[in-house]
Amino acid sequence: MSEFERWEGRFSTPEFLFGEKPNYFLINCKDLLPENGKVLAVADGEGRNGVWLAQQRLEVVSLDFSPTAQIKAAELAQRNGVEMEIIQSDVHNWDYPSETFDVVVEIFTQFSSPDQRNLKWTGMKRALKPGGLMIIQGYTPKQLEYGTGGPKKIENLYTREMLEEGFASFREVNIVEEELEMQEGNAHGGMSAVINFTAQK
Repeated sequence: MSEFERWEGRFSTPEFLFGEKPNYFLINCKDLLPENGKVLAVADGEGRNGVWLAQQRLEVVSLDFSPTAQIKAAELAQRNGVEMEIIQSDVHNWDYPSETFDVVVEIFTQFSSPDQRNLKWTGMKRALKPGGLMIIQGYTPKQLEYGTGGPKKIENLYTREMLEEGFASFREVNIVEEELEMQEGNAHGGMSAVINFTAQK
């Protein structure tokens, strides 16, 4: 089964796989967001994070490869009275526009192999304007001990060293690792080991 088929199956349930509420770390980054501007939400799935960003009066592009998830994202945006541009594309192969976004957000998109992750991060960095904000949250290798969500392959998980190397040219880098109880829909529930990253290009 391909990743596309796997995610289409996961998103095909009536309920929202990761819930309808935005990710807690993204909410905690609210004070870092600009008052206006354009945001790219990478692998935004059913739109919970993109919709929240649109509620912050930002112009949102919600990028994902699952049409099933994007139907739910459009419905969630409509119910919350916001608009966002929804683009269906694989996040590894999308033609990321140069220096277009004030903020790029990547929350739990760890289905990428190391080579795919390099493609994705290269595109994300290219798409961000100079001075723009990068927000990333992912699971660390310790998440394999908890098994409460995320990939089962250690090479897909994020470490401090990986983020420092991947975004070495960025400034005001802030990286925090934490273990906490999470409840995001049916897919993320229980003790979790995560890493939070913010930085400016």
